[in-house]
Formats: sequence, structure tokens, C-alpha cells
Amino acid sequence: METDYEESAMGSLQKRQTKKPLVLASVMLAMFMGAIEATIVSTAMPAIVADLGGFALYSWVFSAYLLMNSVTVLIYGKLSDLFGRKPILTFGIVIFLIGSILCGFATSMKSLIIFRLIQGFGAGAVTSIATTIVGDIYNPEERAKIQGYLSSVWGISAIAGPAVGGLLVQYVSWHYVFWINIPLGILSLVGLWLYLHENVEKKKHEIDYLGAIFLTITISTLMFVLVEGGGRFGSWQIVSLFILSGLSLIAFIFQEGRASEPVMPFSIWKERSIFIANITSLTTGVILIGISSFLPTFVQGVMEQPPIVAGFTLTMMSIGWPIASTLSGRMLTTIGYRKTSITGGIFLIIGSIAFVTMSASSGPIWAAVGSFLVGVGMGLTSTAFIVSIQSTVGWQQRGIATAANMFMRNLGNTIGAALLGGILNNRMTHYFSQKDGSLSVDDANILLNASDRDKLTESVKGILQDGLTFSLHTVYYVVLTFAFVSLLFILFIPKKNAASD
Repeated sequence: METDYEESAMGSLQKRQTKKPLVLASVMLAMFMGAIEATIVSTAMPAIVADLGGFALYSWVFSAYLLMNSVTVLIYGKLSDLFGRKPILTFGIVIFLIGSILCGFATSMKSLIIFRLIQGFGAGAVTSIATTIVGDIYNPEERAKIQGYLSSVWGISAIAGPAVGGLLVQYVSWHYVFWINIPLGILSLVGLWLYLHENVEKKKHEIDYLGAIFLTITISTLMFVLVEGGGRFGSWQIVSLFILSGLSLIAFIFQEGRASEPVMPFSIWKERSIFIANITSLTTGVILIGISSFLPTFVQGVMEQPPIVAGFTLTMMSIGWPIASTLSGRMLTTIGYRKTSITGGIFLIIGSIAFVTMSASSGPIWAAVGSFLVGVGMGLTSTAFIVSIQSTVGWQQRGIATAANMFMRNLGNTIGAALLGGILNNRMTHYFSQKDGSLSVDDANILLNASDRDKLTESVKGILQDGLTFSLHTVYYVVLTFAFVSLLFILFIPKKNAASD
């Protein structure tokens, strides 16, 4: 196992000059800027659509950001290994801020989507490199605790985002939802440049441009197919994109085998603990999107609760996550990486069982408890994975290793959104065709609006709610299956691991 302190030149310089608490504060500011973006924009979207129009492009406001974020995260990770964390993170934050400023000035939905692409292009650097910096400046024993602090950023943003977004939209303007990032980003940049000092080896690097191009084509086409394919998976356009993605992947693998400084060094995947952590991050990514996408629909449509209650049930996951991440830091030093990860896997299963057994009469407390338990499982596993990965590789590969793990979870989110969305629509169509042929999947939207729902006859409302319950239970059974698969992978983690030494 390599650590910064075994790399004496870098370790000694960081010990002398880097002010860890202030760097940590700067890193947390950068992460908060990226984390709050998701929740605060979601809250403002109804006001944005009302102003700009273009409801048909609604999903692309999120998809554009996700797509560009996922495309660039691996490339930024590799560049940070070559040129240092500070310049690459600085570039990412600056691009993110430029995108944020432009989003606030958007005059149409199409221009907003283009500006969100720019924002996502910068965001790809923020979370992964911020997390990598913590791995650089803290030793293995400290990392576990500090990763818990980083996870708390997501919990705070999940609670603060909707509240701040609602206040800005109601009392100021939706434009400020994007501009609120500017002071956060500037403060983060000032802290990084004043207090983070790196000793990057000065040498001429051979940047793998061809590998970066093939990687971009592979991921962007795959993400587009998964996000926008929907019911058009058989169309020639979608099939062509899928084939292009496959061919580009083959070319990428070939290129990485011959490049002197590959974008993705496949050698790190040979480490069993890293391989397991990355594959499990893919499966837990499916679980995460399955709960966060469909839980509010169940609470509002089936339990007939208002949106604020549905939001509360989902927020419980974001509360459980940072609490568990903090506990995970302590558990890693006492019971080790493998047992901590197994405990997290068990919580994912228990939380998923709560959703499988949930009914209209269960009430929102039941949904909130299930959400909290899944959050605990995510907190325990994700923190253990990051600490293990960063302890297994040296400085020269820590950026790409951290980015690869985050990319796998992003990929899991995207695959899960497409897979589970398709299952939901298929089951609802099947149910309605048996009960009432005049009803379609789109009619389920009526359940999400209290005034429209009250206008329905009891029989039609009953069919719609039963169909939604039946379909969502199928989705949750798939989520439960992925929870069992995640635990199965975790059981293959080596019993002796750097994080538990």
C-alpha cells in the first residue's frame, strides 16, 4: 500500500505548507456548490418552465447536466493525476461558474439546456477531485472520518436546496437559483489557491487525446440512449447509437492498451477490492435512482400525501447517508473495511424490503423509515469504498481511481432510470389493459394533483392507484434484487484490506 507519507517529497511539502482545515473547508464549499445544484434546480423548474416554455424539453435540463458530468469525470480524474489537483479543480469550478451565470441569463429552454451542458462540463471536475484532495492531504486513518464530513455536505444540500430554491423563486426570481453558486465558487477558489500546496513532478506528459475522444463518444452515446431511448429502443436511430457506442468502446480499450499514459489505466481494475467497489457502486447506483425517482410518486399518488410530505420521505435518505458516513469512518478503524461494507449491504436490503412491503395504508412514516435505512446503507458502503480505493493506489493514480468509482455510480443511476422507468410503464400498461382499456400510463399523472384526483370517480381512482401500486412494487422488487446482488459482490471483498489494517 502506498500513501502520501511514503512519497516523501510530496508528503513533507504538504505537511509544511498545506493548511488542512482551510483546504477541507474550501473543498466542502466546492462540493456543496455542486450538490445543492440538483435539489435547488428541481425546486425551481416549474417556475422556469412557466417563464421559458418548452415543457417537452423538461427532462433535458437535467439530462444535459448529467450527461456532460459523466462524460468528463474520468478525463478530469486522469488530468489531475498528471498536472495536480489544484489547476484541474480550478478549471472545473471556473467553467461551472460560467455555465451558472449563463443559465441565469437563459431566454429559452434550448439556451438553458446548452448552458447546462457547460455547467455539467465543469461539474465533472468538482466532486471527484475534491474527494481526491482529501485522500491526498490526510493519512488513511484520518480519511475515514473526513469522508464522513464530505458526505454531510450532501445531507445539508438535500435539506437546504428545496428551501432556498423555494424562497428565491417566490421572493426574488428563478435566475438567482443559478447565480447563488457564484460566491460559493469564488470562496472555494480563494481557499484552494491560498492554502493547498502541491509538489507535482515537472515532466513532459503524453496526453492520451485519442483515448479521451473514444471515451467521450462511448459514454455520451450510451448515456443518450439510456436517458432518451425510452420506448424507441427498436428504432434505427437508437440502434445506430448503441452500435456506435460499442464500437467506440472497443476502440477505447485498444487505445488504452497501447497508450503510454492512458486515460483509464486498466491495471487499477486488477486490484480485487477496487473492482468489487466499482461494480457494487454500479448496482447501488440503480438502487439510489430507484428510490429517489419513484418514492415521491408512491407517496403522492397512492398515499395521497402533499408534495412537501413526499419530499420529507426522500430527505430522510439524505439524513441517513451522512450519519452513516460518519459512523463508517469509526467502523473502518475498528471492524475493518469488509465488515463495514457488509453492514451497509444489509441495510440496503432491509430498506428495500420496507418498500416492497409498503402499501397505501402504511403511511409516510413507513416510507421515510425505508428511505432512511437505504441512506444508511449508501453511507456505509460509499465511504468504505472511497477510503479503500484511495488507500490502495498511490498519488499518481488516486484521481482516476476515485473518478472511476463515481462514474460507475453515475452509470448505475442512468441505467437504473432507463430500466426501472421501462418496467414501470410496462407493468402499468399491462394492468390497465386488464382492468380498464380506456386508461393509459399518462392518466396516472392525475393522481399527482390533488384537485384533479378529487374529480375522479372512486372506481377509476381505485384502478389508477392499484395499477400504480402494482407497478411500483414491481420496481421495488427489482431494487431489492439489486440490493441482494450488491451484498453478494461485497462478500467477495478480500478479508485483508488496506483500509482495515
